[in-house]
This record gives sequence, C-alpha cells and structure tokens, in this order.
Amino acid sequence: MSKYKFKQRILNLPSNPQLKQRARDLRKQGILSEVLFWNEVKHKKILNLDFDRQKIIGNYIVDFYIKKLGIVIEIDGVSHNEIIEEDEIRDNYLKSLGLVVIRYSDLDVKINLDNIILNLKNQIITNFVDI
Repeated sequence: MSKYKFKQRILNLPSNPQLKQRARDLRKQGILSEVLFWNEVKHKKILNLDFDRQKIIGNYIVDFYIKKLGIVIEIDGVSHNEIIEEDEIRDNYLKSLGLVVIRYSDLDVKINLDNIILNLKNQIITNFVDI
C-alpha cells in the first residue's frame, strides 16, 4: 500500500480497437530500453502505481501509461529524431485529453536507468501527490 495520496486523474480515454493486435505485437517485440524500464515499474514497484505497457489512446499506442495519474511515458529511440513534428502532434493530442507526457531517451534508459526512475518518482511526488 502506498503512503502517498494521489490526485485522481482517471479518465475515460478514446481507444481505437483496430490497434489491439499492433499493441500486442509491440509488447512482444521487446525493445531493450522498454524492457529495462518495464522491469523497474511492473508489479507496482514505483509508489504502488500500476503501469500499462503499449496502451492504446485514440489512434496512438503509447509506451507506458499510468491510468491513476494520467501520465504517458514515452521512450524515444533514434528514429524519433526524424519524426519530431509527428511527436509534437501526438503530444498535443494527448495533452488535449488532460494527460501529462514524459519523455526519456532510449540511450538514457539504457545507461542511466536508476536516475530515470528517480526522476520519474520525483516528478510524480512533486506534481501528483496531495499534501
């Protein structure tokens, strides 16, 4: 049980059911940085929060999602350098739904995972805990 009382941000989000198989395939794909991150957050290891992996929101599939807080976590690989404008459109859409988008680089997750997790915890405690 978490000692923190979180601001509730549970939202009914749009979802495109046609993306279900693609989301399943992405979960099986096993991109290293996503697997490393997942191993650190699954089973409510972070502040007793439940993380979803490859969550469908609208016409997008996000890497990780914390439903209780409305936080999307994206891990950006090198390919994201070429689609900055698409990422911006996607982020604006997610933010229009009231979600918070947090991005980490693939390389940072691989070489600096402990600090990534610490940063995420600090952001959650600072921005989502009722005092």
